[in-house]
Amino acid sequence: MERTQLFDLMGELKLYGMKDAFDEIMATAVKRQHEPQRIIGDLLSAEISEKQARSIKYQLTIAKLPLAKDIHDFEFEGTPINETLVNDLAGGGFIAQQRNVVLVGGTGTGKTHLAIAIARSCIRSSARGRFYNVVDLVNRLETESRNGRQGRLADQLTRLDFIVLDELGYLPFAQSGGQLLFHLVSRLYERTSIIVTTNLAFGEWPSVFGDAKMTTALLDRLTHHCDIVETGNDSWRFKSRADDHTSTRARPVSATPASSDGANASRSKRKTRGSLLDADTGSRSNAD
Repeated sequence: MERTQLFDLMGELKLYGMKDAFDEIMATAVKRQHEPQRIIGDLLSAEISEKQARSIKYQLTIAKLPLAKDIHDFEFEGTPINETLVNDLAGGGFIAQQRNVVLVGGTGTGKTHLAIAIARSCIRSSARGRFYNVVDLVNRLETESRNGRQGRLADQLTRLDFIVLDELGYLPFAQSGGQLLFHLVSRLYERTSIIVTTNLAFGEWPSVFGDAKMTTALLDRLTHHCDIVETGNDSWRFKSRADDHTSTRARPVSATPASSDGANASRSKRKTRGSLLDADTGSRSNAD
């Protein structure tokens, strides 16, 4: 059978990886006198690799990540960030364990960069995810509710491996929106892993959701199985300014949860890597 005929058949069967690698594999096979079984195996391997690459590209597209950021692009030196923990999260093990991730720190300390980098790494390992700015997500949930379609987005997200909720606390939203977000997190609990970036200590989350009891319940679900990455308070954006040689600090933030309605006592029994979750809220006296 002629080469062009083989290519036509591969095209009809959508064996694009095999088609692209055909000439190289055949040239190597002739040179090294590979047996037919080896040639077929190499062609099939090329097809599998191409399909995997195409799937990853598609998943990266539908994840709606705003930027292309990777772990190796991040400068850990001079930051309080636990690099070992970040690399571990990038391996995707937290998804298999249905754990969540909270990245907390001042503005400009790399929280979104790390969240995107972890997400991209997980997608390359065949995970499916979606990125949302928190305010945009709340607006979408409110629109869904007004149109009588409440719960449809939650149904879609429970079929994903993880979602990223970026910039929690940067902009306020209505209490009704906070309730919808609470219900979404409740639906995703122990189903879909959640990666959150925030500039707020846990004790300040009620200021966003407007309901202390609901916030405590949300934190209870979010931090039940959770890894916390503290990025500190020194903004690298300010550090990188060539004409600014002074130290510029953002408002101090630490990963200290609220303790109300006895939730602190229940969470104190949990072991969470990256931060202590059972500290008293009194330690936030310097947070403002």
